[in-house]
Amino acid sequence: MQRRIVPDVVRDQTIFFVSAETTAREVARTLADNKIAAVVVMEGGLLKGIITERDVTARLVAKGGDPDTVTARAIMTPDPDTLAPEDTAEDALRMMRLRGYRHLPVVDEEGVVAMVSIRDLYAVVTDQLERDMKTHESFIYGEQYGTS
Repeated sequence: MQRRIVPDVVRDQTIFFVSAETTAREVARTLADNKIAAVVVMEGGLLKGIITERDVTARLVAKGGDPDTVTARAIMTPDPDTLAPEDTAEDALRMMRLRGYRHLPVVDEEGVVAMVSIRDLYAVVTDQLERDMKTHESFIYGEQYGTS
């Protein structure tokens, strides 16, 4: 069975949004206070960008930017690739691997509905491997002892 991004991989998430004019310090505070690694940047109800911890490090800290004057617009990845809720975990993994992402916004016709991370997908893959191993063991041991 192919697991869909929503609700099989992520569900009941709180999505954290910032505006393009939010200061980098407030973005960092939002990430830290909520123990998250990415936020979406919204303007007028539309997804404009994504900011990850990596973006804060590479586009602000490493360049000596002032977190009180640099805005989200300056450090965000604009117009990010997205997934649809009905896309599969495999679709997400493929996109993340090919493009080097760790987080992807999930968008439907109403807007951003989730954020899927490589950690979320790792949990799905691990769960599937465990189930496959149990099925395999059951087949092997059942066959070996004539209980298949």
